Amino acid sequence: MNAITIGDNVPDFTLPASNGQQVSLSHYRGHKIILFFYPKNMTPACTQEACEFRDAHDRIVAKDAVILGISPDRLESHSKFITKNNLPFLLLSDEDHKVSEMFGVWQLKKLYGKEFMGIVRSTFLIDEEGVLQQEWRKVRVKGHVESAVQSLELE
Repeated sequence: MNAITIGDNVPDFTLPASNGQQVSLSHYRGHKIILFFYPKNMTPACTQEACEFRDAHDRIVAKDAVILGISPDRLESHSKFITKNNLPFLLLSDEDHKVSEMFGVWQLKKLYGKEFMGIVRSTFLIDEEGVLQQEWRKVRVKGHVESAVQSLELE
């Protein structure tokens, strides 16, 4: 299956969310969506990225956009991560990595000489009609959130 690319309609999906509900992408039609995939709760880079999205939350909401984070972590882990970092947006649990695969971010990774499958940090901007407008793949955290927010402000 080919990954979603810019200009594609993003297929609807439903995942369990940190608010205890099942959340579908289609719930947010009519709003822009910043969808960020990250490897694991409570790790330094993932915490930094989530907190930078938290700090930019008001600017993002002012542009009629929502933030959704996705990782393979369980809901219990998401709840702890949200509480510890005071995150004002939903985190979705993609334990079977089907949505991550759909976006092409579930990939072979290497760390300390070991190979394993995991999420490659990536962010996607989806417009009000559900069309992928921008993508940031293999993200380095520093400066990334600001880049995503600026792209919202240009639309």
